[in-house]
Amino acid sequence: MDFITLISTAFSSLKIHKMRAFLTLLGIIIGVSSVITMMAVGRGAQVAVTARIQGLGARFLSATPDLEQMGRTFFFGESSDVLDLNDAYALNDKIFAPNITEIAPESIFSGSVLSPYTGESTFVRGIGTTSSYLVVRNLEISVGRFISPSDVLNISNVVVLGSETSETLFGGRNPIGTDIKLLGKKFTVIGILESQEGTTFNPDNRLVVPITTSHFRLNNRTGEIDSIPVDAIHFLASDTESVPDAKEQAKMVLRLNHQLGTDDENDFTLSTQQDAVETLEGTQSTFVILLGSIASISLLVGGIGVMNIMLVSVTERTREIGIRRAVGARRKDILIQFMTEATIMTFGGGFIGIIAGSVFAIMLNGTSISGDEINTVLEPTIAFLALGVSILIGMFFGIYPAVRASSLSPIQALKYE
Repeated sequence: MDFITLISTAFSSLKIHKMRAFLTLLGIIIGVSSVITMMAVGRGAQVAVTARIQGLGARFLSATPDLEQMGRTFFFGESSDVLDLNDAYALNDKIFAPNITEIAPESIFSGSVLSPYTGESTFVRGIGTTSSYLVVRNLEISVGRFISPSDVLNISNVVVLGSETSETLFGGRNPIGTDIKLLGKKFTVIGILESQEGTTFNPDNRLVVPITTSHFRLNNRTGEIDSIPVDAIHFLASDTESVPDAKEQAKMVLRLNHQLGTDDENDFTLSTQQDAVETLEGTQSTFVILLGSIASISLLVGGIGVMNIMLVSVTERTREIGIRRAVGARRKDILIQFMTEATIMTFGGGFIGIIAGSVFAIMLNGTSISGDEINTVLEPTIAFLALGVSILIGMFFGIYPAVRASSLSPIQALKYE
């Protein structure tokens, strides 16, 4: 049997039971489209996060507590006492750290803020920091001003809002000079941050206050300013070439400040932009693979559906198989015929699934869920891989029905009612 006749016969067989063939196709379509969409979302998140990190600049470095302390801070909301403002001041020493500039400590807090217009309470995430934060984090002010050194020194009740936070609280009104209640205390809005695209590390849905205010007023703590604990210290190297030197200088300064011995391990972690990008790319790659694996389950279910339908088809076409064997068809011909039908269904379903998944991914691009923008990136390699996998699934799950059909005895098949 030549190739054209083989394909024509396969299509003729599938047309006899159009609804059954369509439902089988639907399983493959859903599986492939799910893979395409999920991989596009995962890849889009990976690209967005990487771009956001790189947007901070190649000179950006961070000092954070060790992983154990970070875990306690994340899960239990404990403020780390590994790093404090004294460490930030120490990094500003031009003798021990000549390649470090623009240091910005960061203290994270969360709580409710009361809108002066709606009277509704909104949960927000806040940042306590200094005036250098704007430069170090590569942010801009759209309206008003940022925190000043005098705000930090005077422990002022002033706040800078992220663009989304401002929209939530004021609904498009100009909030500059307006008072809000943050954790039950009155704060005056002095500025709004320029909107930042991206998802992770996006300050749009946050607010910023002086680090002294977050410590003494919001957390109701006492003590010296130098001993204020911080969750991170961000800083810039003097230029891109001096990033390795700045990292080594920061390591030496923090070890001296923490009075660590020669054999003592660091109780802090230093990371550069490249470190952050590599770490996140590894994490995001795992996340993308996980998404693809979850979506592939539906493709596997579609393959099982193909096998089920083909087994039903073998039973219904038993007499047809007997007649074909009686007039000279070989076992190989029957085997190839059923394998071809299964492959055609999965190829068709895979092709349509790629189109459907691509359209859905394009529709999702730019949409927002819970304030986070969804970015999707379509990659041709994923599409071709999904199509190839769908074809292989058709061949794999079509083997058993095809072998069963080709193994039927012509005499028994002709007697089948």
